[in-house]
Formats: sequence, structure tokens, C-alpha cells
Amino acid sequence: MRHHESYTRHNNWYNQHFPSENAKAEHYEKVRTAGKNNIAQWLQQLFFSCLDPLLNRKNQNWLTVGDAYGFDAQYILNSGNDALATDLNTDFLNVALKEGIIKACAAENAEKLSCADNSFDFVLCKESYHHFPRPYAAMYEMIRVARTGVVVIEPQDPIARMPMLLMLNNLFSRNGEFLNKLWKNRFSFEPVGNFVYKVSEREFEKLAAGLGLPMVGFKKINPNYWFKGAESVSTDKHNNRFFMIKMKKLFFDAMVKLRAMPAQVLTTIIFKQLPDNDTIAQLKKSGYHLVHIPKNPYLN
Repeated sequence: MRHHESYTRHNNWYNQHFPSENAKAEHYEKVRTAGKNNIAQWLQQLFFSCLDPLLNRKNQNWLTVGDAYGFDAQYILNSGNDALATDLNTDFLNVALKEGIIKACAAENAEKLSCADNSFDFVLCKESYHHFPRPYAAMYEMIRVARTGVVVIEPQDPIARMPMLLMLNNLFSRNGEFLNKLWKNRFSFEPVGNFVYKVSEREFEKLAAGLGLPMVGFKKINPNYWFKGAESVSTDKHNNRFFMIKMKKLFFDAMVKLRAMPAQVLTTIIFKQLPDNDTIAQLKKSGYHLVHIPKNPYLN
């Protein structure tokens, strides 16, 4: 089946680009040498800051899925919580383990996790869900192994937030070729072989309601300004390139706030257990929109 081919291609991708253990270790050294005051790290922090309201309570146990380099687990570990880093291929993660970036790793297929039910407080899937050939299989697995919730940080499907695009979709639904020209990334595929699965708030609301889960939280961010060499460009206030990126982001943030454009990325928290009042307050303060899912009146 085609999803097995996708697994194989993803499994081999990192070794094609970093064929030896030394090459992988050099990559980590390059990241360390670059430090934190560069555009690449600044953009990554936009992603990771979405986790902060959940990381204030220490000694939690997290599972990171599709964490190829271990940086997701590293951020969680640095907050005083525990994390198991997983990916289809652990060649990079084993080097991260030797380098002291992570504390533990395992080879896991997100669509068939070997972990027991409710074995982690939270599961994090950051920028990997869109690679999965069967993303809903992975979602049900992540929900199964989580006790409290699942965090997914992924590109947002624009059609749910762009009425004009939805109208064009309805008008030209029978003329697929013309619609594809209007909506150029309607069907996006990556060279490694996967369809780019973009997410929406509505699909996660429906998923939570169907499973009888109590709450979902959404935060919209605009971090898609990475470019080759971003790790070598300073975030000094006098750097013109960084200044232009900040201006673009400010404009995009304003347009999203005015609901004139959809955000580039949607952070979603699917809660299996209702969070306490303090966590809810912190989530709201950091910009999350929380949706309480009503109980099914026909089930006890």
C-alpha cells in the first residue's frame, strides 16, 4: 500500500541528507554555535511558546511524535518536565541522546504507537501531522496514549477561514482543473512523497465531540518566515532583514485579528480531561480560544 512507501521514504530522508553519525553531530554543533539570537531560533520560539501554559506545572510526562531532531523534547525538558522523543527513524535521536539534548528516545510509527493507554500526560505533534499518510489514525493513537491532552501544531487549511475561497470552491466544484488554478495549493505534495494535510478548527471540534471529550483550545500563529541560512541572521534590532520579517509578521497578525486572512499555523489542544481554572486562565492569557464541547444528551 502507498502509505508503507511513505513510511520508507520518510525513514530514509534524514540519512540521505545527513548520512553519517558525524554529519548528524555536526548539525547539532551548528545549532549550538548559532546560539539563540538568530531568526531560525526566533521563529522556533513562536511555535514553542504555544506550549508554555501547559508546561508551568512541573514533573509532567510528555511524548513527542515526529520529533526527528529531538528539539521538541528538549524544550519540554528545559521547562522541568519529562519527555520521550519519538520518530519513525531514531538515527538522529540516538545522536541527540549522546549529545545530551534529550534523555530518552524510541522508534515509533505515529499511526500505531506501542505505548499503553493513558501513559503520558500530554502528547505533542509539532509540524509532523501533515506528513502522515493516515493522519486520523495517528490522531486516535495520540489521544489513546494521552491522559490529559494532545497538542497539534500544523499548517491551517485556509478554506475554512476564507469565505471567498469557499464560494469559488462551490461555484467551480465541477470544473476541477480551473479550481486548481485558482487555488494553487489545493492539493500540495512534498518531495518526500506525502500529501500536505492541513488542519482546521472545525475538524477538531467534531473529533472531540464524537469522542465525548470536554474541550479544545486553539491558538493562531504566523511563524512561516524561515529561509535557508536563517540561523546565521541576527535578531539584532538594527538588522534590516529581521526588521522586514517583523513588519511582515505584524501586518499578517493584524489581518488575522481582523479576520481578513487565515493564520498560517493553527495550534490545537484536544483535552481528554477538563483543565483546572488556573490552566484555563493561562491559556486565555496567552491567546488561546477555548471551546467547551457539550455532553451528548443521549449517553450517560
